[in-house]
Amino acid sequence: MNFLNKKAKGLEQGAIRAMFDKAIGMSDVISMGIGEPDMPTPSLICEAATEALNKGITHYTPNAGAFELREAIAQKSTVKEIGYDPWTEIIITNGGMGALSLLFLVILDEGDEVLIQDPQWLNYVAQVQYCGGKAVRVPTKSQDNFQMSAEVIESLITPRTKALMINSPNNPTGEVMPWSNVEKIAEVVQRHDILVITDEVYNTLTYGDSLPYRSIASLPGMKERTVVVNSFSKAYAMTGWRIGYAAGPSDVIDRMVKCQENFNACVNAPGQYAAVVALNHPELTKELRDVFAGRRKAFLEGLSNIEGIRCNEPEGAFYAFPDISAFRMTSQRFCERLLLEQRVVCIPGSAFGECGEGFIRVAYTCGEEKLLEALERLRTFCAKI
Repeated sequence: MNFLNKKAKGLEQGAIRAMFDKAIGMSDVISMGIGEPDMPTPSLICEAATEALNKGITHYTPNAGAFELREAIAQKSTVKEIGYDPWTEIIITNGGMGALSLLFLVILDEGDEVLIQDPQWLNYVAQVQYCGGKAVRVPTKSQDNFQMSAEVIESLITPRTKALMINSPNNPTGEVMPWSNVEKIAEVVQRHDILVITDEVYNTLTYGDSLPYRSIASLPGMKERTVVVNSFSKAYAMTGWRIGYAAGPSDVIDRMVKCQENFNACVNAPGQYAAVVALNHPELTKELRDVFAGRRKAFLEGLSNIEGIRCNEPEGAFYAFPDISAFRMTSQRFCERLLLEQRVVCIPGSAFGECGEGFIRVAYTCGEEKLLEALERLRTFCAKI
């Protein structure tokens, strides 16, 4: 008997995890593939979780999440200037991915279209399709720093377009949308009455002229048509804690809360307690950003000495997206050979969409010593092919 439905049968392993599987059993591997901070969660956050456990804060919270955390997000997070009501406009979720899945479940009817950048983190497409929607890719080019154009977005809008997905700083490219571009896109979505979903999980990791980060939801007329998705994973090195949130129009958040009630009740209570403490210490995000800023500088300097590779300077997150097209092989083949011959894990750009072919995603989420060694191995590999 086959008990699986068609949607489940259509699920495939993503290219990121597939590369890790290829590395299993190999020795002396340096991974620049995983998109998570490599340092431990700050001790004061861990201590807060321990305190919660010792106090017996181990029971269900409201389906929307502990009010103390929702209030802290409204008052102390990067959306504090937008003015969200913690009672009706914020939900705590199982990571940012949990927020996205709940959101797609409540907004998409069969055949609804969601505009998604190409290249872009692969899970957006999988979630949209699983919830009955259609992912429509918005092509971008390296020479434009992989920026979505308002004109191209508008040309792809149809009567079935429900939402536009934004991820800035971007995974995989590290690009940050210029504010002038954000304003043009806001005009388009208002003109066509489209919802914006903005995944801002990397918004504390911006560098140089991209500081400080501003959300599209802060523009006039955008709060009521934008859902902001974020999490504590990247900003506080808490990827395994699975604490995320969404902030948006009360009717959308209300349905997400109802959906969460029926699917997973709530998020773990000690983690929510610890997240409140994290928001009380903004210096933690600066410390993390400073570490990645140093690695970014070292990585770009090292990469510039490798003949045949070009790379736009990433303005945010902890990714770079080098162009390897000069080596005349697919990004998949390049990454497979790099792993087999030099024991370095990178992710093929084709995993993120057609526009990612000819590029590889590199995450500078390993210590600087390993990072420099990986660069030397990459230089050796490129010199031989």
